[in-house]
Amino acid sequence: MDTATFGTGCFWCSEAIFSSLIGVISVEPGYCGGHIENPSYEEVCTGATGHAEVIRIAYDDSLICFEKLLEVFFRIHDPTSRNKQGGDIGTQYRSVIFCHNEIQLKKVEEIIRNLNKSGAYDKPIVTEVKKFEKFYKAENYHLDYFAKNPDQSYCSMVVRPKVEKFRKIFEDAIKK
Repeated sequence: MDTATFGTGCFWCSEAIFSSLIGVISVEPGYCGGHIENPSYEEVCTGATGHAEVIRIAYDDSLICFEKLLEVFFRIHDPTSRNKQGGDIGTQYRSVIFCHNEIQLKKVEEIIRNLNKSGAYDKPIVTEVKKFEKFYKAENYHLDYFAKNPDQSYCSMVVRPKVEKFRKIFEDAIKK
């Protein structure tokens, strides 16, 4: 088992997507990269704590590799948009990868370099790449939020379309 920690904007979207991948054991929404201990959702939402909304992914690397997780990461959000994903604006919604070891760091740097060189995006990738330090689990009501609240307005207008698009692109990698 291995771990990856990503921020792609709102963690409700990310959790719904990554939890459906073959080889992913669990996905926990939470907060990383800030300067206070045990932040609450309300504190993080102000942008004043420095934390990003993230997901911590536990995965079986014999079934899904880190590079595949990165492929999904770069396809499900706009890595060229600083501190903004759709209508979600603020540092808490930044594109960020928290690397758990040097191998992850080297793979992330190589993929970003290759994507920028290939012209895959119209603008340069601004995803922050940081050393993983501390993860704070989000409040329990955030866990499986989309699955439990599919008709909530944000979920039906933002999360569902992202999940549907993801399912079309990564159909062969989704749990049955």
